[in-house]
Amino acid sequence: MPDKGYLFSEIAALTGGSLSGSFTDDRIEEILTDSRKLSTPQHTVFFALVSPRNNGHRFIADLYKRGVRYFLISSLPVQKFEGAGFILVDDTLKALQDIAAYHRSVFDLPVIGITGSNGKTIVKEWLWQLLSPEKTIVRSPRSYNSQIGVPLSVWQIRNIHNLAIFEAGISQPGEMGKLARVIKPDIGILTNIGHAHDQFFASHQQKLEEKLLLFQEAETLIYCSDDTLVDSLLSGIDNQRTKLFDWGYREGNKLRITEVNTSGSGTQIDAIFEGRSISIEIPFTDAASVENSIHCWCVMLLLGFGPVVTSERMQQLHPVEMRLQMNAGINGCSVINDAYSFDPDSLQIALDFMMQQNQHDAKCLILSDMRQGELNEPLLYRKIAGMVNAKNIHRMIGIGETIAVYGDLFQAKAVFFKDTESFLRQFKSADFSNESILIKGARDFGFERITSLLMQKSHETILEVNLDALVHNLNFYRSRLKPGTRLMAMVKAFSYGSGSYEIANTLQFHRADYLAVAYADEGVELRKAGISLPIMVMNPEESGMGAILVHDLEPEIYNFRTLQMLITAIKRFRVGEEPVKIHLKFDTGMHRLGFAADKLPELTKILLNHPEIRVESVFSHLVGSDNETFDDYTSQQISGFASIAEQLRESLGYDFMRHILNSAGILRFPEAQFEMVRLGISLYGISSDQKEQSQLETVTSLKTSISQITHVGKNESVGYNRSWKAQRDSVIATIPIGYADGLSRRLGNGTGHFLVNGNIVPVAGNVCMDMTMLDITGIDAKEGDDVLVFGRELPINRLAEEMDTIPYEILTGISARVKRAYFKE
Repeated sequence: MPDKGYLFSEIAALTGGSLSGSFTDDRIEEILTDSRKLSTPQHTVFFALVSPRNNGHRFIADLYKRGVRYFLISSLPVQKFEGAGFILVDDTLKALQDIAAYHRSVFDLPVIGITGSNGKTIVKEWLWQLLSPEKTIVRSPRSYNSQIGVPLSVWQIRNIHNLAIFEAGISQPGEMGKLARVIKPDIGILTNIGHAHDQFFASHQQKLEEKLLLFQEAETLIYCSDDTLVDSLLSGIDNQRTKLFDWGYREGNKLRITEVNTSGSGTQIDAIFEGRSISIEIPFTDAASVENSIHCWCVMLLLGFGPVVTSERMQQLHPVEMRLQMNAGINGCSVINDAYSFDPDSLQIALDFMMQQNQHDAKCLILSDMRQGELNEPLLYRKIAGMVNAKNIHRMIGIGETIAVYGDLFQAKAVFFKDTESFLRQFKSADFSNESILIKGARDFGFERITSLLMQKSHETILEVNLDALVHNLNFYRSRLKPGTRLMAMVKAFSYGSGSYEIANTLQFHRADYLAVAYADEGVELRKAGISLPIMVMNPEESGMGAILVHDLEPEIYNFRTLQMLITAIKRFRVGEEPVKIHLKFDTGMHRLGFAADKLPELTKILLNHPEIRVESVFSHLVGSDNETFDDYTSQQISGFASIAEQLRESLGYDFMRHILNSAGILRFPEAQFEMVRLGISLYGISSDQKEQSQLETVTSLKTSISQITHVGKNESVGYNRSWKAQRDSVIATIPIGYADGLSRRLGNGTGHFLVNGNIVPVAGNVCMDMTMLDITGIDAKEGDDVLVFGRELPINRLAEEMDTIPYEILTGISARVKRAYFKE
């Protein structure tokens, strides 16, 4: 290749596909699998991947309108597309892997392949830090290690590269062999083997054997032989091609670790290699970092790097930030912080994420010089400019002497500064207002100083929202739906405390079908933030009916009063000639809101007399779908609802959607999925069913830090009213979170427990307005250490049990003064 790409006809031949269509046999430079990430349509081929959750063929027409003319498909479209070319294959995913495997084969460069349960991305990124001064490296963007991510990573290899580093992840048997033929590593690294995805394998050994398939043709395999299962499997393999480079703490290891000393903020690691003593120092103290750094050390030794260079670079390793962070900024801005690494692949991911943010029309990019070793500089900046220009950035701030040289390549309004200090000297907060700001730069530019100026100030308590986990949960439930069943996502109550437009943007990007809010003003805010999905308003009020009509929201109508309110409002506020869509609610047993079944004749008569109103959906609310004790009652509700809906359909003479299942009901009553389901609390990673809970990922984590540590003697009291007394000489930590932040006073005096450095500790004394005290006696902790109130390691369900409540109350009660930070890998 191939920097010029492949002819479309060549791709057909390489994938074994058949050509059709009237097209120009142009060269293909980009592979697209996600229609939302299109940048250069004229040289792009779209692979229409098919999965249980999605079908890429649905997006062919839209991509054609946006300029794409080349498609690889597994079923021919009915619609005709003039000037478009199609490659028909049996399996589009296999075709993607086929073309990537061929692309890998035409380059003669060493490839490092990494797999394991933990540490893959850290080892890959640290190797990039260690080796990039001499090597021009292509590597997996972030954690692109899946059946799709690996071939997309390998496709990035170009003639300028002289080293590749790719990671491979699997979740079930039969996957690694497919990735091995794509990566075909020369050097293999097996990182820590944990218990992730154990449920999909017959045994831990089967999972390990599957992972080892990546290294069947590797020249060298680096691994830790202290794992007895790993060591026994590898020592029993008769493979003349692969040399084993093991490290550990035993005699006979290729790299034998003799001592690990941790002090302050660093660790010294001593070892013996080929009969001589060597050592490194790393700026980390945790066991995982020690293990990951030793894997990297082995690579340095294998490649012949001397002890002085290796030691110097190991000391300069810096933490790997694997996720984008979005926070509220000054003057109504949203600040996306990705100022930790800078390469073309991570820039593309960050730009895509910024373009998902619809709350601001204006987009600002703050960009530094890119440090890419021996990479051809003009080619590099043409590529960067092309990526930025394709996103129609409103304005750009370039920082660095090199990027300024290529300033004419950027189409956005741009201003350049020699260095970060120059920018900071002229910084004015008034220059930034109501825009999305992406901060992207190489670490040595110190962009964290810019970030701190642009971020909205708040105290140290923070609610972290993991957008990747949200998408995982959305896709989990989507994959359990019957074909054609739509999904309504509940974003009422500030998206269960997680933030409204940030969550809605993500749901819209990942193609949820509907959103639901509690009140009209919530829907209006989403419309102002650029959300175009249909939005149901569950509690329409008379004062908000005008806003509902003006902003194309769809009210829930649950009685004759709300129906008459709508009819009156239509006369005053109706926009256009299209009928107003409504969602009728029927009471089938909750006895909270909804029309009774015997009101159906009267309701039908009114609707038929008002053609300006159209029923979009009919729904009801289950009383106890999560409790098998009420299954008979739930079944009665479902059958009664189905009967009401059928009667209404016959009376109105047209179809509408039906939905009755909430989060708990989606899996327990699949026969009642009808045309739509409503996903609420489970979207945020919370389920009352333990088996279902194990399939979900934690979306929200409430964190704070220790403000002060004090020592109190036995029988001394802590907090108001002397309600808690030390039973022994105790150590007390004060944290900056209280009932004004949403922390319930019910957690006081030992009822509640938080996590400090991996240890569960009780609350000491009453919860105060702004502070809470913890008994950390016997715990190794210092002021400034993190404290987890709830999150993955300390589930919110446990906190709810301690409060004798439900997770809903905790999430929706978190105060607005608690900063929300949004993360995406």
